[in-house]
Amino acid sequence: MKRLIDWTSTCMSAWLIAASLALAGGAAHAAEVLLGAGDVVKASVYGSPDLAVETRVSESGTLTFPLLGEVQVGGLSTQQAEKKIGGLLEKGGYLKKAQVNLLITTLASQQVSVLGQVNKPGRYPVDGPRKVLDLLALAGGINPEGSDMVSLVRTRNGQTTRETLDVVDMVRKGELNRDVEVAGGDIIFVERAPKAYITGEVQRPGPFRIERAMTVQQAVSAGGGLTIRGTQRGLQVARRDAGGGQRTIEVKADDLVQIDDVIIVPESWF
Repeated sequence: MKRLIDWTSTCMSAWLIAASLALAGGAAHAAEVLLGAGDVVKASVYGSPDLAVETRVSESGTLTFPLLGEVQVGGLSTQQAEKKIGGLLEKGGYLKKAQVNLLITTLASQQVSVLGQVNKPGRYPVDGPRKVLDLLALAGGINPEGSDMVSLVRTRNGQTTRETLDVVDMVRKGELNRDVEVAGGDIIFVERAPKAYITGEVQRPGPFRIERAMTVQQAVSAGGGLTIRGTQRGLQVARRDAGGGQRTIEVKADDLVQIDDVIIVPESWF
């Protein structure tokens, strides 16, 4: 029970830290966001209210602007796009001095999908430098069924890679430098926590979550302890081998539990 409380406390600390980082970093780095397909921007030009428009960036990376028509802005920051549109207005002779302001109202191109065992799965905008812990915080943290291990799937230069992060170990050790920065299109996936099973003479037979370095003795405790007829002499585990076959072996109370083990607690005859 203490191990479970420690684990829960650690996770809550991780999400609090990440939430603080998410709130602190968003506004400061909004200007670094690059425009992409699906983004909606509100544009205005100082002194020319008739040029105000709200428009969506097309799949080809263009937006429609009054007098100019299609303007290529995909891959540009808002500041770069403002400068480009202003330059085109001046070059076309429409304005002598064009002061353009762009505000992103919907950030669709730079979103990260957070899936699996989190409290609020979904797609979240990346409006500046963001890391895995930031996105997990936005998704409400890992739920009780979630694993400590988080998968990050990214596509860079046409190559898709998968990286596994131990977020609980990262926070316990204070090694936040191991956190990984994410970008639009990335996928964060939290799998279910590994489980094993206990049967026989225990109070609550059935599946249970495997904690770190969990022993057979702790597994018996997770099953509510022995019944009045139960004994720890002759404990057995049905376990799959490397070939996928199952074999039953005798184990000791301090042996470690493995994923999908079936722990069999025998009945005492004395």
